[in-house]
Amino acid sequence: MKLSELIAYYRKLNNLSLEAIGDYVGVAKSTVKRWESGESKNIPEAKLEKLSELFEIDVPTFLNGQVKPILGYVKAGYDMFASENLLGYEEVTKKEAAQGDYYLKVQGDSMNGSRIHDGDLVYVKTCSDVENGDIAVVIIDQSEVTIKKILKQEHALVLMATNPAYEPRFFDENDIRNKRVQIIGKVLHSKIQF
Repeated sequence: MKLSELIAYYRKLNNLSLEAIGDYVGVAKSTVKRWESGESKNIPEAKLEKLSELFEIDVPTFLNGQVKPILGYVKAGYDMFASENLLGYEEVTKKEAAQGDYYLKVQGDSMNGSRIHDGDLVYVKTCSDVENGDIAVVIIDQSEVTIKKILKQEHALVLMATNPAYEPRFFDENDIRNKRVQIIGKVLHSKIQF
């Protein structure tokens, strides 16, 4: 993540003016504006510490790429409209940063058998195909997003919940060819959110 993106995001999140950030950090409003526009990228360590205090995050960790965005919600069930709404950021290790691309917040209980529960975060690697048996993020009819276990059959794709209360959904080769069902990511792991 770039410094300019970080400042813009936390400024909007906390409803802060350029002047308010400058006052807290001890710089002019114009300096904060240059940071946010990307015109100035070098910030003294003492100023980074003040930004960390103000935003209540570890700014150097963000700048080192050890955070990933939480892009919105995914249904552990069906019938959730696909949209991308930035919900925040989640800190990751260097190894995790290289493996995945983003988090989604789970809504529903259809994947409880895989220890993916309502409110958890799933870490996703962007891809268009997964191995048989993997858990994937799938878009159905270009509007519904869900996470399901993928079962590949000859000329068909099955989206399988791991909670027996939910029926599997079957898609034939026509559905796949016409992109009625599309895999958009592989779920790498989930984080329990309390």
